[in-house]
Amino acid sequence: MRLVAAACVLGAIAAGAAAAAPPNAADLEAELVCPVCETTLDQSTAPVAERMKTFIRVRIAAGDSEDEIKDALVAQFGPGVLAEPPGGGFGLLAWLLPLVGLVAGAIAVGLLVRAWSRRAPPAEPSGEQLDAELERLVDDELARFDG
Repeated sequence: MRLVAAACVLGAIAAGAAAAAPPNAADLEAELVCPVCETTLDQSTAPVAERMKTFIRVRIAAGDSEDEIKDALVAQFGPGVLAEPPGGGFGLLAWLLPLVGLVAGAIAVGLLVRAWSRRAPPAEPSGEQLDAELERLVDDELARFDG
């Protein structure tokens, strides 16, 4: 019983320590987008991106959490500064549309394959003879090329 209680206490302390760890600037820069060049901050060299990187480092040094830093940048630049769309509301559409597109594409390919596999094989040429006039014209053309 004491061992279980000790494990629970240690787990809570470890979780609290992980939650209290300061955010990593590199991780934040990969999750935020430069409003000018629309690339993540870790890839951008635009002046506004450099200012945002400095802001992130200053806020981390001040003890702000990752969410507080993101909220401050969203308040200043809008939700487009987040590389990952929010999980609710209109942002949910950004998560669902690609999945819906993949499912619709898979269904369309499946239906096309099914239709192609059920198509009747091409008809065999019939043993019918050409009419006499057409046969004479074909023979004349072939003779012209042979001779």
